Amino acid sequence: MSRLNINILVLILISLVLSLISAYAIEFVLGHEPCNLCIYQRIPYIVSIVLILNILFFDKFTKNSLIILSIVSLLGSFLAFYHFGIEQGFFDESIVCKTNDISQSLSKEEILRQLNQKTISCSDVTFRLFGFSLASINTIFSFILFVIFFQLYKKYEINK
Repeated sequence: MSRLNINILVLILISLVLSLISAYAIEFVLGHEPCNLCIYQRIPYIVSIVLILNILFFDKFTKNSLIILSIVSLLGSFLAFYHFGIEQGFFDESIVCKTNDISQSLSKEEILRQLNQKTISCSDVTFRLFGFSLASINTIFSFILFVIFFQLYKKYEINK
């Protein structure tokens, strides 16, 4: 890979790590409980970090890693957009997001178990940055990553 492409990957790696650190800081330091989709949206970031580290340190399967990075980022963008759509009321919450309805439970043990689960609704936005939910920011960021990784893949394809 060219020096410019390596610098781009390092910059993206730093951005991904800082994004994950920020998400955990918002959760554990500021006390904002994430919903299930918020947690799932971290998975593409973790996969991307591992793949970028593979490219940077081992330089193995670079072409395959770049196309997988593109796909993972696009899927992350779709997941984030779906979450954003739930927040905005465009989509109904899936079973992944739904909080349990305590009125349907019959026993007090079941009610206590559900109360202890702390299921957060995906439609509740508890943290905003410059007026934007993290799902909306993640939608844009993940799509930009998709474009960058796909361009790097195409460039790598031409140079090989």
